[in-house]
Amino acid sequence: MNHLLRELAPIPQAAWDRLEEEAKDQFTVHLAARRLVDWSGPHGWEHSATGLGRKRVLAPEHQDHDDFELHRRKVLELAEVRLPFVVNRSELDDAERGATDLDLDGLDAAALHLARLENHAVFHGWREAGFTGMTGASPHRPVPLGNDPENCPKPVAAAVNTLRDAGIPGPYALAVGPREHMDILASTERGGYPVVDHLRRILGGGKVVRAPGTEVALVLALGEGNFEFDVGQDISIGYEGHDHDSVRFYFEESFSMRVIEPSAAVALVRE
Repeated sequence: MNHLLRELAPIPQAAWDRLEEEAKDQFTVHLAARRLVDWSGPHGWEHSATGLGRKRVLAPEHQDHDDFELHRRKVLELAEVRLPFVVNRSELDDAERGATDLDLDGLDAAALHLARLENHAVFHGWREAGFTGMTGASPHRPVPLGNDPENCPKPVAAAVNTLRDAGIPGPYALAVGPREHMDILASTERGGYPVVDHLRRILGGGKVVRAPGTEVALVLALGEGNFEFDVGQDISIGYEGHDHDSVRFYFEESFSMRVIEPSAAVALVRE
């Protein structure tokens, strides 16, 4: 038995399988940031910190020799995130009967919430956890995006040009919020050319990604060595408790976000 306590949950294996399947579908749609950065892990629940490859010089209280040195390794601590959700027990029982239309709205809402939190931590940072996101670390001036999706290629091209001027090679990605992503997909330029196809060409064959939790948009380089997402435990479902009518679960993960090359991202903002 591990810390997720799944063995104590009063539900059949068919219900666990259905929960896992639904969670996978939800996170495949909503988790965007981790697909655009370097991935390290998962290293397990015991993994507590990301090594930064640096040290801090300390002055020991009792120094018997002049050549004695004391250093301390610098690390970035992982954040643990837990989000609860509830499922009706009758729905879980019906999974073993072969039901495929289970009511898992609680799981879906928690999955979206967790995806927003993770995406926002990578793109914009998480002060309480000690993470500096891409936009907070970037030295570049944000590019005004405007409100017309048909004119979106121009600011994206300006952001790409900024990255190239900084010596950051492509391909690049455009991460946008759900509303902006919908507008881009539905828009065409004069002559009927899809805006999304124009954007992909500007990005050097890169991606236009829907990212819940993003503050408007940003352009980032997809090359290795720019950003690191370090995972201890990847997203898992744990058991919290139950009563006669419902079972309480939670999503849990541990991760850190590290910006290695600050110049590899440019924010796009509303004027």
